[in-house]
Amino acid sequence: MDPLTIIITAPLAAAGLIAVIPGNYRFLIRIIALLSTLVSAVTAIWVFAAFVPGASGLQFEAKSVWVKSLGIGYHVGLDGVNVGLVLMGALVAFAAACVSREIVEREKEYYLLLLLMAGGILGAFVSWDMFAFYFFHELALVPTFLMIGIWGRGDDRVYATYQITLYLSFGALLVLVGLIAVYVQCGADTFDMVELQRHVAQTPVPATAQRWIFPLLMFGFGILVSLWPFHSWAPTGYAAAPTGVAMLHAGVIKKFGLLGLIRVALPLLPEGAREWLPVMGALAVGNLIYGGWVAMRQTDLNRLLGYSSVAHVGFAFLGLASLTILGVTGAVVVMIAHGFLAGLNFALSGYLRRVVGSTEMDRMGGLLEKLPFIGALLVMAMLAGCGVPGFANFVGELLVFFGAWEVDKTWVVFAAWAGLVVGAVYTLRAVRTILHGPLRKELAAATDPVGAWHKSAYAGLVVALLLFGVVPGLLIARIKPDAKAVSGTAAKGIEMKAAGEFGIGTTGAFAAGGVGGRR
Repeated sequence: MDPLTIIITAPLAAAGLIAVIPGNYRFLIRIIALLSTLVSAVTAIWVFAAFVPGASGLQFEAKSVWVKSLGIGYHVGLDGVNVGLVLMGALVAFAAACVSREIVEREKEYYLLLLLMAGGILGAFVSWDMFAFYFFHELALVPTFLMIGIWGRGDDRVYATYQITLYLSFGALLVLVGLIAVYVQCGADTFDMVELQRHVAQTPVPATAQRWIFPLLMFGFGILVSLWPFHSWAPTGYAAAPTGVAMLHAGVIKKFGLLGLIRVALPLLPEGAREWLPVMGALAVGNLIYGGWVAMRQTDLNRLLGYSSVAHVGFAFLGLASLTILGVTGAVVVMIAHGFLAGLNFALSGYLRRVVGSTEMDRMGGLLEKLPFIGALLVMAMLAGCGVPGFANFVGELLVFFGAWEVDKTWVVFAAWAGLVVGAVYTLRAVRTILHGPLRKELAAATDPVGAWHKSAYAGLVVALLLFGVVPGLLIARIKPDAKAVSGTAAKGIEMKAAGEFGIGTTGAFAAGGVGGRR
């Protein structure tokens, strides 16, 4: 069996095994969940290390036909864009399984759904067939709704379940319509994205069709990633979600929408990109400014992290909107770094909730004295969120700024810098409130609720952030050749317009700035 199929099937097969095990075998169920996600994580580490940067074609490729008449098949493979995402997704999935011991009711059903989430999103990351790409995402998304509704917490649990279900179902519907439209308009009788890109290079989709299909995909994928102003489901949902679910969705599943833009919208619909990427760039600034500004007003740690997640994905949208090689490379680095960071943040939030009994920051204080190890991890997580050098987030954000600067040196980049400053304010405020000051009396007798196994999962995510921050070439060398291909493919055939046509900055359109050998 090829390694990518192992990465996908390990959690899915474990979910099937758990389905037939009696629910009272709780320890066995937990062990199966841990071992299956560990298999995926170890295999993902191996394929990441064995990946050859710059090699032509897909690596670790496997293909088989599912529905020949419709051109639907199983096609998996790695390029520079998804190899880091697979590594991140597998490691966060393993960490989510580690911290899920807090679940004490209906554990069988919980772990079954968690493994479906993990296997589904890993399948989406490696898929090169549009049908399988969408199917695997839905396999990961549907359990999210159920798990928040059943194991969620807080008075807003039911509201959060309805809100996240309505938002993400609508976004998924827009994506489905857009993908079907791409299939029909391409006329290639295949869902294979590699074949579609080859076909479009010779016979482009009609420009009029591109102009209405691209916004379907942009807003559909955007809703799934909490693009402003369609973001309100994220902080509410993550505040109510169990720790493992928040880790997997915020850290991993949200990246599906950004990957969809890279895989489908940008290379197949370049004329639509020229029309709509300036809009996406402007909305990305909304993520950065609005998400960070509202995060400053939060008193609940999970809601703060939810708005922080909204703000951080704005960098990825901004990098893609620039359509420069640096911008696209930075966007992918941000996707990977944010995945590790969001997983770590929600894991630590869940830990603090078990110690304090709440995620309200006003009920915390002085915990660095009581929990020095977790306190140190929280400080590092917050520093990573601030974009401090030495962490992977800094690398991605810096590349995005350089990429956007090549295209628009005015309000967009300065607004992004403002968003970064706002981010530093709310993260450092959270550190001060949670860790410093006198220890609250009600926490004097608090005990450490987890063992070394759980803490090693937290530490592993920190190590990943530091590794790719200190040695960014591990990611950049893999990403840049394919980011260049994405930028060049999307830019091909785009007619340069006069500066100021769309009224944004000095070039008028982010997409136009990506044409012609930008670094």
